[in-house]
Amino acid sequence: MGLSTHVLDTMNGCPAAGMAVELFSTEGDKATLIKSLVLNHDGRTDAPLFDNNTLKVGTYRLTFDVAAYFKARGVQLPEPSFLNKVSLDFGVANVEQHYHVPLLVSPWSYSTYRGS
Repeated sequence: MGLSTHVLDTMNGCPAAGMAVELFSTEGDKATLIKSLVLNHDGRTDAPLFDNNTLKVGTYRLTFDVAAYFKARGVQLPEPSFLNKVSLDFGVANVEQHYHVPLLVSPWSYSTYRGS
């Protein structure tokens, strides 16, 4: 179980392979970087962000480098781009459950939900 993420590129109808993601723990206004990674061919991490043994109750932030991803795909974005980095702040209340944080994204919009 633990914590996982998945990003789908809704502009191109595919996984967001190669998108850079950062995971932070947060406390109030303070954010501490835990790890930086790049999504694989399926728009996922190669391993869980946290497994059941390391996930802790608390608040977290996932930051997705949306503009850099779309620019790397050759999308002509205005400067500044409408979406640069998308940050999702969320809480983990029960470490016995799986927390999946998917992102559906285009250069102009995004959506998220608590997945399974």
